[in-house]
Amino acid sequence: MSGESTMPSLQSLEFAEGFIGEPEVILDARAAGEDRGVDTVTPGTGAALRFIAAASGAQTVVEVGTGTGVGTLWLLNGMTEGGLLTSIDSDVELQNAAKAAVAAAGRSGSARLIAGRALEVLPRLTDNGYDLMVVNADPSEYGLFLSQALRLLRPGGIVVFNHGFLSGRIADASQRDDTTLALREMQQALRDNTALTPALLPVGDGLLAAVVN
Repeated sequence: MSGESTMPSLQSLEFAEGFIGEPEVILDARAAGEDRGVDTVTPGTGAALRFIAAASGAQTVVEVGTGTGVGTLWLLNGMTEGGLLTSIDSDVELQNAAKAAVAAAGRSGSARLIAGRALEVLPRLTDNGYDLMVVNADPSEYGLFLSQALRLLRPGGIVVFNHGFLSGRIADASQRDDTTLALREMQQALRDNTALTPALLPVGDGLLAAVVN
């Protein structure tokens, strides 16, 4: 091989997405999400979330956007034994489906699912009390969630935002809708913040992650 760096092909990215298989309980949660038209994290995204949780030794995690529990289950599988995941979603029906999925996985004691608007719930959580925060919500509000993450995470904690690519709109300069502009602004703020060490990971629709220095 030459010393030149090469970009991954679409085939390679698709291979990476399916590299880690999903257990039946996650497949069931994914099917429940598809039945309800819910945006669930991709298998590659889920595997990356599990990896981040495991590599960071995450014990206290907050998740914004429970959905039917796909990302929740991936995170629980990476967290340390005895850890607690707090997951927030405004849709009670989805939360009930997620609770059923967590119970089916035998992890009810490891998850606290809160029904409510995340930007109203997060201010009630403990400052510097979390190892990891994962956001899978409205990208136009990501700047507000970043502010909450900086308060909630301990030094060395990690914040992760799904939809860093926004279905290709972020990289397309012709896209100028409000949501795209808001997410670009948030990404710039994250890159410019010297208190963070960021990276944009090319899995799923893009995972924008940052470590709190």
